[in-house]
Amino acid sequence: MKIGNLLDKTLTGLSSRTESLGAGKTSGKAASLDGGVGKSATVSLSQAANLLSEDQATFDAAKVARIKQSLDNGTYQVNAGAIADKLIG
Repeated sequence: MKIGNLLDKTLTGLSSRTESLGAGKTSGKAASLDGGVGKSATVSLSQAANLLSEDQATFDAAKVARIKQSLDNGTYQVNAGAIADKLIG
């Protein structure tokens, strides 16, 4: 996976699908900023946001936990060669 290409592909696909569906509007009622207790907010996402969230890949929670644990322990090893290869190639 190249860095830049993923975002470009996602935005291009999203743009074409949004145009075919028509741009959605974001609407919602937000709580006032007076700090009142008991107020709530409702939010609805636009069609573009919904399409983008559908395209997001699921993640491996166990892998994230393992990496977090190794970071906390100070044992995480960065493979600079693999990162460089993915950035260039």
